[in-house]
Amino acid sequence: MKTNRISLEEALDLAKNADFLTLGRLAREIACKKNGKRGAYLIDRNINYTNVCSARCNFCAFYRPTVNHRESYNLTYAEIDSKIAEALEMGSRRILMQGGLHPDHTLDDYVNLVSHIKKSHPTIHVHAFSPPEIHHVAVKAGISHEETLTRLKEAGLGSMPGGGAEILVDSVRDRIMTGKCNTQTWLDVMEALHRIGLRSSATMMIGHIESWKDRIEHLDRLRSLQDKTGGFISFVPWTFQPENTAMNPQAKRNRNVKLATPYEYLRLLALSRIYLDNFDHIQVSLLTQGTKVAQIGLHFGADDLGSLLIEENVVRSAGCPQEVGLKKEKMIRIIREAGLEPYERDTFYNRV
Repeated sequence: MKTNRISLEEALDLAKNADFLTLGRLAREIACKKNGKRGAYLIDRNINYTNVCSARCNFCAFYRPTVNHRESYNLTYAEIDSKIAEALEMGSRRILMQGGLHPDHTLDDYVNLVSHIKKSHPTIHVHAFSPPEIHHVAVKAGISHEETLTRLKEAGLGSMPGGGAEILVDSVRDRIMTGKCNTQTWLDVMEALHRIGLRSSATMMIGHIESWKDRIEHLDRLRSLQDKTGGFISFVPWTFQPENTAMNPQAKRNRNVKLATPYEYLRLLALSRIYLDNFDHIQVSLLTQGTKVAQIGLHFGADDLGSLLIEENVVRSAGCPQEVGLKKEKMIRIIREAGLEPYERDTFYNRV
C-alpha cells in the first residue's frame, strides 16, 4: 500500500473545494506519467443476450420483468453467432456480453454459452457477465463464486466487465434497486475473479441520489481491493441516463434525483485519476458524454476513449442520445484532435 496517497477526507475536500482547472491539470499529469500522451480506443460489440431480469433497478430502462413480457427476449446461439461474425468483419477482437438476471438461467447455461462461443469463434476474446450475474447463478448452483468463475474460465471466459457496481454504498443501493447483490458481494465476486487469474474493469454510475461522500467511498473500496489483488484493468465512470426509467427526475416523486452536469462528470473523472493511484487506466464515457466532453476528459485524467460500440442497448434504452457504431477513423480523429496519439488496444491495453 502506498503511504503518500490522498485520504478519503482529503479527496472529499478536493471534490468540493479544489479549483476545477487545477484538478484537471493534476489528473492529466498523473495520466501522462502512467501512459504518456496517448489515447486508446477499442473495437468491440456489446451483446446483451437477454433483457429478462428478476432484479428491479429504478435506473434501468432495459430490463423486462418476466419471460412472458411482450418485449422480452433471449438470444439464440444462432443470433449471437451472427452478431459475433459481423463484429469480426468490422475488425473486433472481443465481445462484451451481459444480460439480465434471468430467473431460468443456470450456471450450466452460462458455461455452455461461453463454450459455444469459443468453439464457434476461437479468436474472439469473451469479456462477459458481471458480479450480479455471477452471484445469481452461483446461488442457484449452490457453489462459491470462485467455483462458478473457475468453470467459466475453463469454458473460455477471458475477463469480466465491472457492471452492476452503480454506487458501492449500500445505503444508496437499497434505495435505487432490489434483487441485486450488495456492495460486499460485488467486491467478493471481483476478488474471486482476480484470485483465479482473470482481470476486470470497474465502473461507477453518478448523477442520481448519491453524494460526493458516497462517490469517494466507492473509489476507496475499489482502491482497497486493487491493493489486495491488482486485478482491475481500468475504471469507467458514467452518468445516469433517466429517460424511460423509474428515476426520471421529471416525475415529482424523484425530486431528490440530481443529474450530473458535464462539469461535475469531469470533476469526478479527475478526482478518480488522482485517487485511484493503483489503477493504470481511466476511461472517459464517450457514450454518455459525447465527443466534446470526452475530448476534455482526455485532459482530465482519462487515457482511453473506450469502444466505438458496434452495438449498445442498455444505456440507449434510457434515452442516451450519443452515437453508437462510430467509424474507426472518427475515433482516431477524436483522440488526435484532443492532442493525443491514438492507438487501438485490446482488453489489456496492448497495442493492436
